[in-house]
Amino acid sequence: MTITLDSLEPALSVRQVLTLERVLAGEPEVVAGASHLDRPVRWVHVAEAADVGVMLSGGEMVLTTGVLLAGDEDKQAEYVRSLHRAEAAAVVLGLGRAFPAAPDVMRRAAERCGLPMVVLHRPFPFAELTEEVQSRLVRRKFAAVSLSEAVRTELTALITAGAPLQRLLDEVARHSACPVVVTNLAHRVLGTAGERPAVDDVLRDWERIARQAGGTEGDGWIRAELGGRGERWGRIVLCGYRGDTATGRLLADRAAEALILHRMLAGGASCSWEEQSAQSLLTDLVSGVVPARQLLPRARAAGLPVNRRTFVPLVVRDGDPARLERLLRLLGLPGLVAELADGATAVLLSLPRDQDAGALAAHFAARLRTETGPDHTVVAAAEARAAWDDVPTGLREAQHVADAVADSSAVLDLPPVVRLKDVHLRGLIRLLRDDPHVQSFAERELDGLLRETDEDLLSVLRTYLATGRNKSRTAQLHHVSRPALYRRLEAIQVRLGVDLDDFEQAASVHIALLAHDAQQQ
Repeated sequence: MTITLDSLEPALSVRQVLTLERVLAGEPEVVAGASHLDRPVRWVHVAEAADVGVMLSGGEMVLTTGVLLAGDEDKQAEYVRSLHRAEAAAVVLGLGRAFPAAPDVMRRAAERCGLPMVVLHRPFPFAELTEEVQSRLVRRKFAAVSLSEAVRTELTALITAGAPLQRLLDEVARHSACPVVVTNLAHRVLGTAGERPAVDDVLRDWERIARQAGGTEGDGWIRAELGGRGERWGRIVLCGYRGDTATGRLLADRAAEALILHRMLAGGASCSWEEQSAQSLLTDLVSGVVPARQLLPRARAAGLPVNRRTFVPLVVRDGDPARLERLLRLLGLPGLVAELADGATAVLLSLPRDQDAGALAAHFAARLRTETGPDHTVVAAAEARAAWDDVPTGLREAQHVADAVADSSAVLDLPPVVRLKDVHLRGLIRLLRDDPHVQSFAERELDGLLRETDEDLLSVLRTYLATGRNKSRTAQLHHVSRPALYRRLEAIQVRLGVDLDDFEQAASVHIALLAHDAQQQ
């Protein structure tokens, strides 16, 4: 889209013009159309001709003494009607030369048309008014164009540098000094920027507010559409912009240009911004840095049902987020999906309270395993939460369970949905892995193997202990013969100075190995 100087809406309304010091010197009085004083004034035009309307293009404040209208009421009425047809902003009549007071015919016609009519009671040089208003309009228009180019330059530089969507929105919010929201066509929030309390106020009842403000740009709500090649896919909204409408619209248009370019350069993935939005929300929930209650408006605006719901926190190991999104839609399960660190993907289900959360989680896991194979996916879950404030604890619990079985799914017989009770000692060690005493214990117990970093013997030991010291199963998993396995177990015992047939010594080595593995992750 191209914005030129002529296309910019002026920044002064009729009401604002009437408050200028030079205008006040003429003692202005509004005699008709008082409810339309917020009309924008595009230009000021001095005209005495009775058919002045044919020379206007709309938005002009017309100044006249009425010398060519005196004594002819038909001309007076037609003069006002022609201004109305030309969509003039207002008519200002200087009293004295032709009329000692506002003509009733003109006043009534202006009131019927809704055209603001102002009379000046003191002699007033029209040249001063035109100079004052038009210089202000030109200055503001050029200031708006300068701002437009500055914003365009800054956003383009950010895109060129590979900045993420959030960085662009932060820059737009800085220039607009109001909350900025990006949504898809269903009003689902994909990104926000601005002062957090103000953003939360906007998001608290976002769907109602967005639909209510969808048709007009009142109260500083300014929108620009996002899309390309004849297809719209979203919009950016400046929420409660307090500057001139023209400048706000220009900012929104410049931001839209940048966001469209950003999406094109990112490959145009249709749900990439949805994924980023969900990732930001779930990451904040898991970290606990932001209280859950403060994140509730963001969750609601992102399309997650939150009223009278049961929340099921899941973490899927080696799960493709796009596949998980498709599966949720296929099963009709409302939820958010976001990729976390280290190959883990968080899934937060939001279910009606009358549904069996455990059964639905199990069904989700079973369908996922059917698609990916039982050896490729681990679905870890926390107990369902009835309160939103408990969701962060649940997500961390699910992540802990997923981490605890990250390297053991091949040797442990795991259920479709793994919970805290299924990880036993491994889960406890995972929680204690950063304790210095546990670290020292692991190094001391495994010193004979760690000193030479024999990964093959460590792998055999890991499998042997995880299978409950089952030699046949261990040999099978490592594709070696029983005699070869015996030789390796003998070498392990010699290096560690332990007897693995002794339960207490084997348990001690097992705990140390679990702690060592947890510290490496």
